[in-house]
Amino acid sequence: MNQNQLKKLVGKKSVEWVENKMVVGLGTGSTVKFMVDELGRRVKEEKLDIIGVTTSNVTAKQATELGIPLKSVDEVSHIDLTIDGADEISTDFQGIKGGGAALLFEKIVATNSSKNMWIVDESKLVNKLGAFPLPVEVVPYGSQKIFDRFEQNGLNPTFRKKIDGGLLLTDSDNYIIDLHLGTIDHPHELANYLNKQVGVVEHGLFLDTVDTVIVGRQDGPQVLQAH
Repeated sequence: MNQNQLKKLVGKKSVEWVENKMVVGLGTGSTVKFMVDELGRRVKEEKLDIIGVTTSNVTAKQATELGIPLKSVDEVSHIDLTIDGADEISTDFQGIKGGGAALLFEKIVATNSSKNMWIVDESKLVNKLGAFPLPVEVVPYGSQKIFDRFEQNGLNPTFRKKIDGGLLLTDSDNYIIDLHLGTIDHPHELANYLNKQVGVVEHGLFLDTVDTVIVGRQDGPQVLQAH
């Protein structure tokens, strides 16, 4: 199976955890797209009664087109389960997210969810985080100062750009600085450092967050429990 087929497999599998009357967080990314497709099918064909809370404008558009009822995170009292992708997952179930530039909304939804599930193909599993560049969302004002500070601290920053060469804007009109670290030996320490930087809105280290991971493998989806 190719990577796309593996993504489709785990996307469909993850929807088995969704039950009637649930409030479901809908993540962002190529694997999640298959999950939302399957959720839309269940809503239409099985009359599944759920409310979706999306983490990006892209997912909101897809869910709306499929007839999935949506509310914002501020309109619901709780979120039962959020299903999202990840860019890297280490053996101790820590993650990097934000390759799709939706990390701020993803983290807001994740931290307000009773359970979090990540769906990935097997290429996303690593021993240690860091090969995937760590996204950091920053406000535009003073962003060059933050960039310079990251550079001075050896964090190898780059501003994320669009195809046309302009700076990419998130759904909140912020910039993304990607940190090219190679290996992150102490993710909690790095998270604490980033949290203290004035102008940093959020970072892509999702630590102690996930409950269940579904991995697309050649012999079928594998379900891993983090706790």
